[in-house]
Amino acid sequence: MQPETKVGRAEAARWSGALDLLRLLRTEPGITRTEAARVLQLTSGSATEICARLRALGLLSERPARPGGRGRPTFTLHAHPEGPLAVAVDLRHAEWCVAVGDLEGRLSDVRTEAHRDRSPEAVLAAIGGAVKRLSRRYGPRVRAVSVSVIATVQHHRIAQASGLGWEDVEVAPLIPGVLQLTGNNANLAGLAEARRVHPDKTLLFLTVEAGVGGVFVDRGRAITGATGAGGEFGHLPFGDPSVTCGCGAQGCWETAVDGRFLARRLGRAEPDDPGAFLASVLAEDSPESQAAVKESAAAFGRGTAGLVNALDPEIIAIGGAAPDLRRTTGPVLDEAYGAALMHFRRSDPPELQRATLGEDAALLGAADAAFDEILTEYGLNTWSDSH
Repeated sequence: MQPETKVGRAEAARWSGALDLLRLLRTEPGITRTEAARVLQLTSGSATEICARLRALGLLSERPARPGGRGRPTFTLHAHPEGPLAVAVDLRHAEWCVAVGDLEGRLSDVRTEAHRDRSPEAVLAAIGGAVKRLSRRYGPRVRAVSVSVIATVQHHRIAQASGLGWEDVEVAPLIPGVLQLTGNNANLAGLAEARRVHPDKTLLFLTVEAGVGGVFVDRGRAITGATGAGGEFGHLPFGDPSVTCGCGAQGCWETAVDGRFLARRLGRAEPDDPGAFLASVLAEDSPESQAAVKESAAAFGRGTAGLVNALDPEIIAIGGAAPDLRRTTGPVLDEAYGAALMHFRRSDPPELQRATLGEDAALLGAADAAFDEILTEYGLNTWSDSH
């Protein structure tokens, strides 16, 4: 998190309009200066002054807008080509990915590599090497490193990654002296989905990958609890209580849904990659496989309804293998979802929608979390001091 610092009233006032403009640019890249002034309720003179200050600091660039209609010409707003960056890391079940994110939410320099050795030391060393190469390339422009992990994360520390066999692992600073954050992959994927697709809604995001994960996002703010470990929906006791989950609890929801469930149901060995195994079983056409997949879909639908009953979202976005699970099983998932809803919800239930960001979702969310810290009075002060 941010270092402890006092930002005086004068400093806060200095940056308030600038921060509002930069945060708006992050959500609406290429917005015109005129429209930004309208949204932020700034006078034309104030908007011009703020933009000039941000250009001088290497935070903003402007381009002439295409002529359209009456009125004075305006400019579109963009990230400065030498502006601040965040390094985003996505540590997945079978691979890791690193990228650079800019103020406009774009990813570049994306690199993906399969795990050669799943020990924490080997994986983090490989990631560290890739991050250091980006640091050498971009230097002080990198203002934060944000790590997404397929794990339970508490206080920015990996508390448990049962799929990788990790427990209580600290991700040492990948770039010494640079702010570093660590978060759960599903939490960050849901954050990115909510902010880009449903920014003014309450969103329940659910994904089926190596297990079941997700997050509840209230108008762009991820609800992750007191220590950051919230959103572990796959470990709600919606499954068979006789089955012990890799997390140590009994009857977890994901033990009735994911690839490990399908392997048990079909009498096969526990898969090394549950997500890939689930995808392969979805493609099988044997009666036994189809019956197992329908059980998985029904369990996912019932659990989703339970979360709707508890959290009251406006929209549900499903990612990972969940959309294919729904498509493959026809009405099974939706019928189980509807039957488990409280009666008063059934006439107008929250709609299940396919998540839109694909494999980049967690990387985008990690970059979003980083820029939440960069775009603060403290973050702009430190950037200004170096420029």
